[in-house]
Amino acid sequence: MANIVAIIIIAAVFSLFLIMIITASAFSGDQKPNIKNNTVLTLDFKTNIIDSPTEDQEDLFAFSSKQKNVLILDMLEAIKKAKTDDKIKGISIETDGIRAGFTQLDDIRNALEDFKKSGKFVYAYGNSVSQPAYYLGSVADQYILNPAGGIDLKGLSIEVLYMKDFADKYGIGIQVIRHGKYKSAVEPYMREDMSPENKEQLSTLLNDIWSINAKKIATSRKIDSAQFRVVVDSLYGVIPDLSIKYKLADRLMQKSEYDQMIKTKLNLKEKDKLTKVSFKKYINSFSEDSSKKDNQIAVLYASGAIYNGEGYQNVYSDNFIKEIKKITEDNKVKAVVFRINSPGGSANASDEILFELEQLKKKKPIIVSFGDYAASGGYYIAMAADKIYSEPNTLTGSIGVFGMIPYFKELANKNGLSAHAVTTNANSNMYSTINGVTPGGVSIMTKSVEQTYKRFVHFVTENRKKSFEQIDEIGGGRVWSGTRAKEIGLVDELGTLQDAITYAAQKVKLKEYGVTNYPKKLTAFEQIFKDIDEDEISARLIKNKIGTENYKMFEQITNPKLQEGVMMQMPFDLKFD
Repeated sequence: MANIVAIIIIAAVFSLFLIMIITASAFSGDQKPNIKNNTVLTLDFKTNIIDSPTEDQEDLFAFSSKQKNVLILDMLEAIKKAKTDDKIKGISIETDGIRAGFTQLDDIRNALEDFKKSGKFVYAYGNSVSQPAYYLGSVADQYILNPAGGIDLKGLSIEVLYMKDFADKYGIGIQVIRHGKYKSAVEPYMREDMSPENKEQLSTLLNDIWSINAKKIATSRKIDSAQFRVVVDSLYGVIPDLSIKYKLADRLMQKSEYDQMIKTKLNLKEKDKLTKVSFKKYINSFSEDSSKKDNQIAVLYASGAIYNGEGYQNVYSDNFIKEIKKITEDNKVKAVVFRINSPGGSANASDEILFELEQLKKKKPIIVSFGDYAASGGYYIAMAADKIYSEPNTLTGSIGVFGMIPYFKELANKNGLSAHAVTTNANSNMYSTINGVTPGGVSIMTKSVEQTYKRFVHFVTENRKKSFEQIDEIGGGRVWSGTRAKEIGLVDELGTLQDAITYAAQKVKLKEYGVTNYPKKLTAFEQIFKDIDEDEISARLIKNKIGTENYKMFEQITNPKLQEGVMMQMPFDLKFD
């Protein structure tokens, strides 16, 4: 009896706890802050820039978390509004590190350049400043550095971990089938070093992106391009005095002195308080729900890797197709902007999604906007587009296919294990965890990879209006920057998500319209009660233990979703750090 009472009490307390969380979440979203005069809009270390609402899943049980997610579209709207808002006198960038991708940083930087045309100031302050934070902050009228700080300005690099020797040492076999000499997603399991083809594509890609970013920093800081290269190669930014000498920063100050500098700029008296407002609060002060308007532009987000089945993060085909059908059936939606920020994934799931998008396209125009990644399966699902916008730094293309199957025969034999099968047909036991793939299995998988590649190229030829030979020449699994993708015809225009929305509205002749996001952010209730299976929980625990980069390698060998069939996936993850 006592146990039953205890259980009832625990259940009641837990229910009350959940109600408190949901209520607090609901009220926090409804509050509209009052913006005072002489306010400085501030980007601080608490702000995370995210590309889509599906990334905005906060841990409701982590009360100590101070991180605030801001959608890139909202961020840009805030800067645009602040330009003409009399209460906002300037923008202060106060972050040593920023979680944002190449394209997001570019969009914010361009918005800040436009903001400066208003005559209002943009200042930046840093302590130990990461390269992405400095890339953004270098747009400021003045860059102020802490006297004991430094700027981690060093250029770009990609380091690929090769595992063939490791796999051989421990008796792990990996059967790889691929199409495309540049399709290097599986190269670390096939080689002991980087192939000339992979080195060529990575070198071209890095230099394309860095040349754009370096030019922007050098121009903003008024540094000669040749001199800027010397500054970066010599790591002068690490030393505060050298940062001043070589024009990376303007002055060395403590944070309180920086705040006083802003107060002086605003003509505030010593007793007056400096008023700052975060982007999150500023956005809440003016944001309105425009989803009730009769005419809507739907922004459909495909953010993350592409998988079969159901899931809440990344792009799961079953869930995603439901979102496509919602848009198809909603008469208020007149046009669709399809925002892709994906390195690809399952070929089958990508094909399912593309088919449903083609059905949607019969009723409503689809304008595609690329984020940081639109590669392999991420590029494949863009082939329903009426028009494709890419950003200069978008990793684009990777038109290639592969299949990868691990097996553990040597490892098993070394430990006294063996597996023997009884079959009815030649390939009944086509794949064995111990013995690997049968010769017949390898043959049919090779045909499947080749067929999938041809299907991939077919859709690209249809959309890009080019021959198979033309696409095959620039395909082969190669990844391009958005700038080069435009040059070779893989995209139509270089532009932002907002450019794509504006074009979509023009295409359907809308002057007044609302913008609705799909999929929507999960409510607090949905976040708590969503169905998380044991595999997902285990994956999170392992990822926390071994780190993100090591987990990606581990996942390629162990994740069954990555072994369901032929894959269209980008070979690497490029980060600006």
